[in-house]
Amino acid sequence: MKRSMPVGGAFLVCAVLLVGAVPAAANPNNNNSAKLRAAVTVAGILEHEQAFQAISDAAAGNRLSGAPGYDGSADYVAERAAAAGFDVEVQDFEYTLDFLADFEAPVLSIEGGTEFVGGIAGASLGGDFGSMFKSTPYSIDVTAPVWAIDLALPAVGPANTSTSGCQDADYTGMPPGAIIIVQRGTCPFAEKFLRADASGAAAMVFINEGQPGRTEPLWFNFDGINIPTFAATVETGTELANGVLSGDTGQTARFKIDWAPGTYTTSNVIAESTSGDPDNVIVVGAHLDSVGVGPGLNDNGSGSATTLEIAEQMAKVNPRNKVRFIWFGAEESGLLGAEAYVAGLSPEERSHIAAMLNFDMVGSSNFVRFVYDGDLSDSTPPPGGAPAGSDAIETLFLDYFASQGLATEPTAFDGRSDYGPFIDAGIPAGGLFTGAEGIKTAEEAAVYGGQAGEQYDPCYHLSCDDIDNLSPVALDQMSDAAAHATISLAQSTQAVNGQRGKGNFNVKQTGPPTPIANIAGR
Repeated sequence: MKRSMPVGGAFLVCAVLLVGAVPAAANPNNNNSAKLRAAVTVAGILEHEQAFQAISDAAAGNRLSGAPGYDGSADYVAERAAAAGFDVEVQDFEYTLDFLADFEAPVLSIEGGTEFVGGIAGASLGGDFGSMFKSTPYSIDVTAPVWAIDLALPAVGPANTSTSGCQDADYTGMPPGAIIIVQRGTCPFAEKFLRADASGAAAMVFINEGQPGRTEPLWFNFDGINIPTFAATVETGTELANGVLSGDTGQTARFKIDWAPGTYTTSNVIAESTSGDPDNVIVVGAHLDSVGVGPGLNDNGSGSATTLEIAEQMAKVNPRNKVRFIWFGAEESGLLGAEAYVAGLSPEERSHIAAMLNFDMVGSSNFVRFVYDGDLSDSTPPPGGAPAGSDAIETLFLDYFASQGLATEPTAFDGRSDYGPFIDAGIPAGGLFTGAEGIKTAEEAAVYGGQAGEQYDPCYHLSCDDIDNLSPVALDQMSDAAAHATISLAQSTQAVNGQRGKGNFNVKQTGPPTPIANIAGR
């Protein structure tokens, strides 16, 4: 196994102790769809997910690229893939962490009470609080009394009735090192922030005013404000205040932030089959990183774990086409791992990639079975269009789901995930998705179950995206489809690029629907 740098071995050891270091010794030759689908189990996927959770817990609560949780995840994947017999390379690259700069997962909790759900500053995708942009150039983890700064809760009357933080007198009696709650209203934001910055408080929770339309967090990018700050919902601020509008509430809270923008080294993990046509390569990819606020067990532990499970169960397969599994870093910062990988290929190397399969979020708890719209029949084309053969990859997935009696929906072929740099380079692509921040319709709920009017993934980009934020049914159904497409293209890409693998392999060999009554043990 080629290694360009040592990464996070301590976290790998933690995960290995929990879930075992190597796959089962006696993997059969799962060289067709029926065999591989039977071998790829939810139990196997969850084994990897539990490892990612353990790595995150042992690190800083996340698997952010460049941070210890990502390094440990990369170690884990590299070691498992090498143990399965693949040629493994760790490809380093540098990236700039700016917008998603929670290097450690932020924490806001009431001592002995509520632990609030962290979200991403500026994303407006839910959560109770998130780190303010550039609010602090350092890390802080403080447990201190909560001090209300002249709050008006609940908000009554017109906007701008709160004068919280507009007068020096608002801070009279505040003990140094308190966690203060400051509310929008009356005077300019900058005036409030500068006064809070000079107050001697350890940290600030900033909330909106509370009238209709003024309840969500307000995110600011203030240079020169040194007080660590969370933007929070009015509901969060109200619970922190605990009925006290001015002065010490008597509650104690924990406030942890590590907003650390900068340039970091991270990596892609590449595992390639030792056999198969090197001039006709199938790339199977998933991003391995999470956002900074949580462990990212659906986004994208689910795709990473599924890809690793498929790779392990193909350990004894001698594919007709070379298969290259890639776990990408820094996807959450703008598909940077995939961009670095594609940019590093020579024109000849690019021409040898027949297809790219992308699996980003395949375990959403309120899922829909989405298939990338490779023929562009249901979505706006990406800037460069869809490379020829992308429609055939979509058909491969659609035919499989139809053979199992499972409905699907199209999802935009917009390059939003790691397949984007591949289609920009003219490489055909396709993949699966179970939904993120989008809202499930009543029509979708009637077909797929779940809750209409709720996000497909209620914990998308939140701290609650943990091991409990997964649907075993979605993992079962989508991993089977992923396994089918992987082995089908590993054996023949005739439908995609006209190149037929040797032998009599038939991509239509899907077999009858597989019962899901005992999905954990199948």
